[in-house]
Amino acid sequence: MKCACLLLCGFCIIPLTVKAQIPEIELTPGLVITESCHIKPGAYSLQAPAELRSADGAYTPLITIRGNDLTVDFQEAALHSSADPTRPDLFTGIGIVVQGTNITIRNARIHGFKIGLLAFGGCDSLLIENSDFSYNYRPRLRSIREREDFSDWLSYHQNDQNEWLRYGAGIYLDSCQHATVRQCHITGNQNALLMTRSNDGLLYNNTFQFNSGLGIGLYRSSNNRIMHNRLDWNVRGYSHGFYQRGQDSAGILCYEQSSNNLFAYNSATHSGDGFFLWAGQTTMDTGAGGCNDNILFGNDFSHAPTNGVEVTFSRNRIQGNLMRECTYGIWGGYSYESVFMGNFIADCRTGIAIEHGQDNTIRQNYFEGDSTGIRLWARNSQPGDWGYPQNRDTRSRDCLIDRNVFQRVRRPLEISASQHIVVNGENLFTGYEILLTTRTPNDSLVFLRNDIYGSKAQVERVWSHPELQDSRTVNFSHADKQPQNPYAPLEIPYRELEEPDSLPDGINAGLPPYMPRGRQYIFVDEWGPYDFNRPKAILSDRTESADGINYKINLYGPPGTWKIAGSTGLVITGADSGPIPAELLLTAPAGTEAVRLDLEYTGTEAFTDAFGRTVPAGSTYRFGFERMEKKLEWQVQFFNLPEDSGAGFNWQTNVADAKPVAEKAVPELYFAWWGSPAAGVQADHFATVSTTSFDIAPGRYAIELTSDDGARLYLDGQRLIDHWDIHEPAVDEIEVGLGGTHTIRIEHFEATGFSTLDFRMRALR
Repeated sequence: MKCACLLLCGFCIIPLTVKAQIPEIELTPGLVITESCHIKPGAYSLQAPAELRSADGAYTPLITIRGNDLTVDFQEAALHSSADPTRPDLFTGIGIVVQGTNITIRNARIHGFKIGLLAFGGCDSLLIENSDFSYNYRPRLRSIREREDFSDWLSYHQNDQNEWLRYGAGIYLDSCQHATVRQCHITGNQNALLMTRSNDGLLYNNTFQFNSGLGIGLYRSSNNRIMHNRLDWNVRGYSHGFYQRGQDSAGILCYEQSSNNLFAYNSATHSGDGFFLWAGQTTMDTGAGGCNDNILFGNDFSHAPTNGVEVTFSRNRIQGNLMRECTYGIWGGYSYESVFMGNFIADCRTGIAIEHGQDNTIRQNYFEGDSTGIRLWARNSQPGDWGYPQNRDTRSRDCLIDRNVFQRVRRPLEISASQHIVVNGENLFTGYEILLTTRTPNDSLVFLRNDIYGSKAQVERVWSHPELQDSRTVNFSHADKQPQNPYAPLEIPYRELEEPDSLPDGINAGLPPYMPRGRQYIFVDEWGPYDFNRPKAILSDRTESADGINYKINLYGPPGTWKIAGSTGLVITGADSGPIPAELLLTAPAGTEAVRLDLEYTGTEAFTDAFGRTVPAGSTYRFGFERMEKKLEWQVQFFNLPEDSGAGFNWQTNVADAKPVAEKAVPELYFAWWGSPAAGVQADHFATVSTTSFDIAPGRYAIELTSDDGARLYLDGQRLIDHWDIHEPAVDEIEVGLGGTHTIRIEHFEATGFSTLDFRMRALR
């Protein structure tokens, strides 16, 4: 008989092996964990460090995990910073720092920090699983429905000194080799997971959705596998029907010498770019290197405001992906020796666009409903500050377009300033309006054995194209134009499909049927993209008439009921309560300065609000809609400055006592200048003075001023904003009490490059 405990008898003693107890500890500020442990379950609210680094440059986290061969199981314990959760733009510090080898972290919930978890310093074989790093840092976005604010643009170009830390992240990996991140969840951040100098990792089965910057970002990181991840709605800079900029947000970012990575079976829809790859500043300066030999396979990059896939200055393989309803399905500027194969590209403005590409293959793709299928071209000159064209061939040349299908593509081919382009191997063209637009020398285009179907007039128009008429190699394989030997093999080198296998435990990351599809479902407010998991009022239409302003408001959210709890400046037409979803029609009488609609929602299930707070089922949740309609009439004067002027120029001499070289009257102060702002004004080194006088109802108001470069704002002669230096687009905000007649004067100067000036005002409750 076998004993389950210590057995004493006349014949034997069988000992019981007692498993060592794993300690359970509580989280405290400054805690350093150096051995395997469990964290006592519960919610911890601790004050975050004020800075990421101390005075001596060392990281200063709230909790440190350091050592080798240890496991920390948080047992669903939630670590929150004690900061105001409604101001994620003010979050500071690092929740957890990890250093060591073969460390496992699981079941953690980390919220309210600039960086949720930072692993660095040669952290090898790190495993992070089943953890949530949502609702950490994200900035307040300043773009509004009708216009974008240029301070919202991101720049990930530099990160050799971990400059990306300023953007915050749920997880940040620096110099971590062989890391695995799986089954983690990150939403409500600017960035979900960022990695630099981190190689040979595996990131899979994660859900990094509804962030205002990046789902996953790589910098100098190679040989990683990014697979089976949900990376949807990582977006900013989009307003349906107004602008579609993306502002360099992306589902996946691959930057600066990140090579030999596999990106497969991910869903990265409704993101600024689905996938954004840039070779890096090293390549731009020298022409060497790149983000090369990456494979993109089996991903969904649909509904991107800009590009489904952007790959530039590099050599890569983009195969078997879905790009639907993007501005560009694939933007491949300066790509070389790349393969674009077997992709489904539909309803895009341009399916594949490649400027200055060399030795590329575009094969067996299916284009449907695009305005232009494939566009190849080159510009006349290159920017003078690029080292790349000084060291590399930048002609548009030697592209094989082979066995593609173009269905209902208005213009399948647009080719200009290109050499040795072969349209070869039975491409199928149906439903086109214009088959080919070209400004390419006749001997640079070979058009061989393609199926062209259409009306008789369409086919005849194709044949009358001078580029085709003059080419001896033109043959078509349909009945009217049989080639001499339609069965002769084509001399096209065979390429293996090289399809990567899915992971045995990889999830289907595709959007579930209940999630909406289409760019009309990208809603971005001041805190980022809307996630459909909470009630929200969206302005879908606004029209003006002599009688006032008409609004159509759509209510989205989980099942529940709504009712109007109050309003200011609005006349309600139609129902004042009902189930969600719903549509509300509202009117503001002529002359209304500000409108506000207060709504109450009662849901059948608990949900999470925009700041990560749980709202119980059956409780009342307030939300609403508000808008400033007050318009100010501005008078703007322009002055030229000396070319050597900077922030220290003499305002009295150069502006105050000078005669303006141009003047404008504008209903809104919103400018974005890439060159001269007006006739007679220099493209660089100029100043502006903008003034307005207005009457307004008594109340508290917020004034926001975006400037590049310096700006000063005076209210009734009192200087309230003074940002008088050379800077990229930046926002200054003040709160003021107004009522009656007021004047505003804004002084602004531009040194060099891009310049912007944007004034906004809104009523405060």
